[in-house]
Amino acid sequence: MAKTKGAPRKFTVHIDETISSIAKLRAEHQENATPIQRSVDRVAKFLGRPRFIALIGFLVLGWIALNLISIALGFRAIDPPPFTWLGEAVSLASLCMVVLILVAQEREDELAQQREMLILELAILSEQKIAKVIQLLEESRRDDPNIRDRLDPEAETMGQAADTRSVLDAITKKPAGGPAGKRRAHRRKQASE
Repeated sequence: MAKTKGAPRKFTVHIDETISSIAKLRAEHQENATPIQRSVDRVAKFLGRPRFIALIGFLVLGWIALNLISIALGFRAIDPPPFTWLGEAVSLASLCMVVLILVAQEREDELAQQREMLILELAILSEQKIAKVIQLLEESRRDDPNIRDRLDPEAETMGQAADTRSVLDAITKKPAGGPAGKRRAHRRKQASE
């Protein structure tokens, strides 16, 4: 079947459902945003564009030129060199931009945490399904009279779903022999001498 340009791609049902779930997650995240959060997001997006850098550069150069031209024409400059007001304005603008970007980043982090949680749940579910498939394959192998009966301890082990609490505890537990543990042992040894 030849694909034509511009024709919509057709996916299998489970891929369509996955795409819809991801789109729904993002849409819910946007719907739950307050008007202030939406405004902050728009401003943060604007701040990240090259157009904004050009605008800032134009404003700074315009301010400097305005003050230098005023001095050259014999008028009193609004902000004579070394342009103290300009420096203060840039510092204040920088502070405001940092706060806006941090607020916008916090919202994006919330979405990232939701995605990570979804990925973790899917990984746990997939691991359980794989363990079940291995169990069924092993059962089928044992029931098939044409296959020689043999023990496969590795398949038997893989057929057991992982205990997620034990895995999490093993990951988060800090080994006693790590650098901090070695320093404590070294200090105890020195104190006893």
